[in-house]
Amino acid sequence: MFIHYKNKFPELSKLWDTYEGFQEKIHLPAKHVLLREGETAKYYYYIQKGVVRAYLRTNTGEEKTVQFFFETDGLSSFESFMRAVPSAFYVETLEPTEVTRLPKEKVLELFERLKASPSFMDMVIYIFSDRQIHYMNEFVSFLKDSPTERFENLIRERPHILQRVPQHYIASYLGVSSVHLSRIKAKLAGKH
Repeated sequence: MFIHYKNKFPELSKLWDTYEGFQEKIHLPAKHVLLREGETAKYYYYIQKGVVRAYLRTNTGEEKTVQFFFETDGLSSFESFMRAVPSAFYVETLEPTEVTRLPKEKVLELFERLKASPSFMDMVIYIFSDRQIHYMNEFVSFLKDSPTERFENLIRERPHILQRVPQHYIASYLGVSSVHLSRIKAKLAGKH
């Protein structure tokens, strides 16, 4: 959501630090579900160490990974968190993970305090445009690029995902089966 931008905006970092007493540090095992589809998000999470994924289940029960989160990323099911509606997503750890979580009421309080900052609008515009650009690029790539092109983009732009995320989740993220992803990898390996 926004705290992972704290290094870009010093006042955001200072405010986050003033909420240290309300932040709960949690050590979680792999495959721990932080939020289930249908639940209402009550916490904002900041990842200290580990990998988390957001996914949804299709009507046929198939899991579709929509995003991965790593160290220094912040997350919640944004719509659920902000509008108090049921989450469309599951949020789950993929490896042993350490997070700091802040309850919703404290996050909203922090927002209110941020509004007093002279650079508040700059922060809002930067953060939301950055996220919008990221999601729009993902959406356009999914519509325009072949699975092989999407995999090549992943190799080029976010190789850390390939190093830390199991192949079947990467396949789900790319919209292909694990078998198809294996074929793509073999084909690309044959080129080099």
